[in-house]
Amino acid sequence: MNGQYSAFADVAIFEAVRTPWVDLGGALSQVSPIDLGIKVGREVLARAGIEPQAVDSVLAGSMAQASFDAYLLPRHIGLYSGVAQAVPALGVQRICATGFELLRQAAGQLRDGVQLALCVASESMSRNPIAAYTHRGGFRLGGEVQFKDFLWEALYDPAPGLDMIATADNLARRYGLSREAVDLYACDSHQRGLQAQRDGAWVEEVVAVDNQVFELEGYQPRGIRLARRACAVSEDSHPRPTDLASLTRLRAVHPGGVQTAGNSCAVVDGAAAALVGRASACTRPALARLLASAVVGVAPEFMGIGPAPAIRLLLQRSGLNLDDIGRFEINEAQAAQVLAVAHELELDSTRLNVQGGSLALGHPLAATGLRLVMSLARQLRQHNLRYGIAAACVGGGQGMALLIENPAFGA
Repeated sequence: MNGQYSAFADVAIFEAVRTPWVDLGGALSQVSPIDLGIKVGREVLARAGIEPQAVDSVLAGSMAQASFDAYLLPRHIGLYSGVAQAVPALGVQRICATGFELLRQAAGQLRDGVQLALCVASESMSRNPIAAYTHRGGFRLGGEVQFKDFLWEALYDPAPGLDMIATADNLARRYGLSREAVDLYACDSHQRGLQAQRDGAWVEEVVAVDNQVFELEGYQPRGIRLARRACAVSEDSHPRPTDLASLTRLRAVHPGGVQTAGNSCAVVDGAAAALVGRASACTRPALARLLASAVVGVAPEFMGIGPAPAIRLLLQRSGLNLDDIGRFEINEAQAAQVLAVAHELELDSTRLNVQGGSLALGHPLAATGLRLVMSLARQLRQHNLRYGIAAACVGGGQGMALLIENPAFGA
């Protein structure tokens, strides 16, 4: 099977945290993704009880050019998180699988002698710019003046000439998924997500965000100022009561399609961070052991099916079967997309996205992968399960999956 497979030995996720996921235009809408990244970077170190000076690699990712200093995102997250000035920082990008790629890159660096890597993914969907790419030389008299919404245009793939919603509609046709089936799945995800929030399922992983200043001796201070006169944000904003009748009334994005605003992922802002090091060096119980990764390419017009071959490759090369996996967290870019993956792999709903997914919570592109992994790891621990797989489709036609293990099992 084509694709890239990597197996990891003695690699652990020591700790992982995230901000609340907050709806587009909400309380986080004016906060730079760098500052959201600094917030979680500082918090993950504090919760792990590890001094920032112990970090010897910084890896950070963000998709949108959401601040004027966006090029400096990895470096500034590291510096303002307290990491030593001599420690280098690297920007990582694999669109919706960026969070996974951060962990993969960190595990690879451990092979080269790194002892502890700080991984941060931060996304401000709200601060995606209105952009122009052809006017550096000025405007011609009577010429076309072209500014476009970067957030909207980023959802379009010019190779097949389709947006991401249309690729999910393609999967619905290929797998015979009706609008009713897609809405039923979405309704279940929304209800699972709301119930999980009520049950406190994400309390351990979410750090409240408030107005604050980040100081760095000898350099300019920076910080967080929340929008809408908010003083603090402590929980995800998108989970809400949702019923099938409400979803059924929504108009499809494309005529004849099945995808709507209600059965597609929510657009949110947020950041997440994880510490990756050697399992043998962890002085307290690790969150999870990172065992392997797989990444594959698929046809862009069916990009949402990507998790299926990635998971197959992961299982084939690791010697495991589907039945060995206690939980699957597969990103819900669109309901038809994740249903197609479930049909392709014959996954049962009792192990798939049991706390809801991005339909209920939202999908801040770069940060989602880290959320999937940290939520999955805590589920394995809570239910005494050994293996879990987190996976996502990737715009342009890719799929990526990670295999993790409950540290209570194995070596």
